[in-house]
Amino acid sequence: MRIKRLVLGRILPLLVILVLVGVIFLGCAPIGSQARGWSGGTIADGTLFFGSMKGKVVALNTSDGSRRWNPFTLEASKRAGGFGCAPASTVVAIYGTPAVAGDLVYVGGYNGKIYAINSDSGALRWVYPREGNFEPVIGGLVLALDKVYVSSSDGKVYALDAETGDWKWEFQTGGKIWSTPAIDRDTLFIGSFDKKLYALDVTNGSQKWEPFETGGAIVSTPVIYNNTVYFGSFDRHLYGVGATDGSLKWKSEVEAGSWFWARPVAFDNIVYAPCLDGKVYALDTESGREIVDAVDLGSPVSSSPVLVNNSIIIASEEGKVYAIDTSSNHEFELKNLEEKIYAPLCESDGIVYIHTQKGILYEVDTETGGIRQLYPVE
Repeated sequence: MRIKRLVLGRILPLLVILVLVGVIFLGCAPIGSQARGWSGGTIADGTLFFGSMKGKVVALNTSDGSRRWNPFTLEASKRAGGFGCAPASTVVAIYGTPAVAGDLVYVGGYNGKIYAINSDSGALRWVYPREGNFEPVIGGLVLALDKVYVSSSDGKVYALDAETGDWKWEFQTGGKIWSTPAIDRDTLFIGSFDKKLYALDVTNGSQKWEPFETGGAIVSTPVIYNNTVYFGSFDRHLYGVGATDGSLKWKSEVEAGSWFWARPVAFDNIVYAPCLDGKVYALDTESGREIVDAVDLGSPVSSSPVLVNNSIIIASEEGKVYAIDTSSNHEFELKNLEEKIYAPLCESDGIVYIHTQKGILYEVDTETGGIRQLYPVE
């Protein structure tokens, strides 16, 4: 029985990912479904922006949950599914979390287009490419130095003028990219399916150092802390790499039971890394050694957690929301939503916003555990 449980513990997370890979790579979706995705939210000036499960960009007032404007629907995709699948949905799935700057909110679609929408009115400002499309966009967008940066399944990182959407530069990696770029000062960090972490100059896209290679694909979005880049790999290890020169600082001695998908959190010299094996690993940022035994949540974690005061708020795929006290590294269940959660969490003033696979957006008070449904309002 012990052997059977061990095998199942390793196989079940893999099966979950294979289902996700099948949906994304082949364009296949369950019969009767429309758009899919797992967009998280971004909060700016009291407004929460996110991509709904029906391919709409939604803007909600965080104070009362009212809509700022009618949801903006991404244009119909003309991409067809492969390997005998039915044609892709006419509604465009949104996987990446939107980015907001000034009066614009930016979002990438599974149809391989980037949209800039007026954050006050919901009107379309620009779309890129102007004609055609590139490969599906799975990761989120980031902004810096008046540019918007996005990665694509074609293995490229694109830099566009944030105001006009004009092309500025692009960089080709050796594999698909599902990760969201991370920017620290003038450097953009991105992982690829070619098993490498890249460091690019945000002004022109040139490489700052030779790509750092791991033993597996990199889907986890990196986090930069104390001039070190921390990220997980499909080789089941965590890495700490020098942000300035790409040198290996450490590779975790512990090998996880499955792949790292979610973005880690670094706080108080500890990096917390959720894994698809259902555990959250807590490693010393300097040495990579485990601070304590991994916290076992009992369900895979693909949703990126957030730091609220001194707690890591994290959601498991089965729908349970936990708070991990960073002073003791003990966890307690904050809420059980009983709905699948893949989307990254976002936070503002002690409130965590959670987008479930049913398409419902909840807010959870991390102090009281109180919950309110914001979208859709039934």
